[in-house]
Order: sequence, then C-alpha cells, then structure tokens
Amino acid sequence: MIALVTLSATGAELAATLHRRMAGSALYIHSAVAPAPADAERFERSADLLARLFATVDGIVFIGPCGVAVRAIAPCLQDKYSDPAVVVLDVGARHAISLLSGHEGGANDLALTVANILGAEPVVTTTTEAEKRIIVGVGCRRGCSAEAIAAAVRVGLARAGTDLTQVRYLASADIKADEPGLAAAARQLKLPLRLIASEAIRNCTQPFNEQALVKEKVNLPGVAEPAALLAGRRTRLILPRIIHNQVTVAVAREE
Repeated sequence: MIALVTLSATGAELAATLHRRMAGSALYIHSAVAPAPADAERFERSADLLARLFATVDGIVFIGPCGVAVRAIAPCLQDKYSDPAVVVLDVGARHAISLLSGHEGGANDLALTVANILGAEPVVTTTTEAEKRIIVGVGCRRGCSAEAIAAAVRVGLARAGTDLTQVRYLASADIKADEPGLAAAARQLKLPLRLIASEAIRNCTQPFNEQALVKEKVNLPGVAEPAALLAGRRTRLILPRIIHNQVTVAVAREE
C-alpha cells in the first residue's frame, strides 16, 4: 500500500490525482484542509501519522516541504532493507524526490511513477543510477510488441556505440502511457520508463528533427528525439532518430 500524505489544499488536489491513478494507494490529509475527499483519513500531526504508517505501508508519498518529511521520519529509521520507500513531492508538482530506500525499497521507481502521472521531474540520487547518462527515446505505433521495441532499442544503442548498462531511462511521450508493449519492453530491458508531458514536447527549445506525420497523427512535433532530450539534463543527441521494424528510436547523452 502507498500512503499519499499532505498538509495543504494544493497538495490534496495532487494527492487525489495520484490516488485515482495508483492502485492500492490511500489518502491522508491534514485536518486543517477543507474540503477533502470522503475517502481520505484526516490527521493532526505528520510525525504521529508517519510513525504509524512507517511499519505498515510499502511506500509514502509526502506532498509538502522536504524538511518536514525528514524530521517526521527521522525517529523511525531502521535500515534500507526494512524502511519503506519515501518520496517527497513539492506542492508545485515540480520535483518527485526519492528520499529514502531508493533502490532496495523502491523509492526510485515510486518517484518515477509519481513524476510520470503529474509531469514532474524525478530526482534520483542513487550513485549507480546517477552515473548512467544515456537516454533512449522511443516512438511506436499503437499495439507494437515489446519484442519489436526492445529489438529497436538494442539496435539504436549499438549504432550509438553504447549499451544497456549505460541507460538511465527509456523515454516516450505521455500519450504512450497506456501502450502495453512499451511498458513490457521497459520491464524486459530492466529500464525505468520516463513519460514526457506532451506540452513539454511542444515547447521543447532544443533542436530536433520535427516530423510532419507525427504532428498529423498525434499533434506532436516528434516523440523519440524530444523525449530523449527532455528526459535528462544538459542532453544532446548522439543518435538522431532511426526506424527499426516500425519503431522509432533516438539516443541522447547527458553531458
């Protein structure tokens, strides 16, 4: 179970959005916030609530100041193998921070899930993940198989002179959120899937090759190249889009 905890009315709106999209989640909203969803549990002190939740949930998404979250969970900490995943999200939905139990507890994956739903930036500081600098952007037709996507990714990486061990994200547009083949390919390749908001792609200021056909079909100037560029920081394309078995792949590297 994932606990969605917030102290503010703005945070409650974000929590409600996450609750609708995340199976097995539960809402916890401070008693001072009005109104609140009927299925939300109310609480008075975040420290008391988090102490109770710490031993019973798989993960906590705390929507509010990072300092408040740190002070509240500090007395509860045991070790990275037993502590639940903790993610902190600011009320502006700008950053989803993997705060605690990033790798072993699943906070890195939870931060990515939250970021994909809200269009936030996932913040992962785990050394083994932060060292990876390659992002593979993917565009595919509806119903494309996981095998075709995975094969195209491998071909693209080979042409770019790199491999799966260096890949930080598989990236695509948010309109592909319900594409089962893409999600399955990410699992098959053991890569996190980052979904970029369509509006961010339309407003992308980095140079990429715009595609008239993509614009006509999904109202986006492109998918693979802008997704690869926008999924990281200080990125540049090291492999412009290629098409392999009807799957479009582009590779970017963070500098």
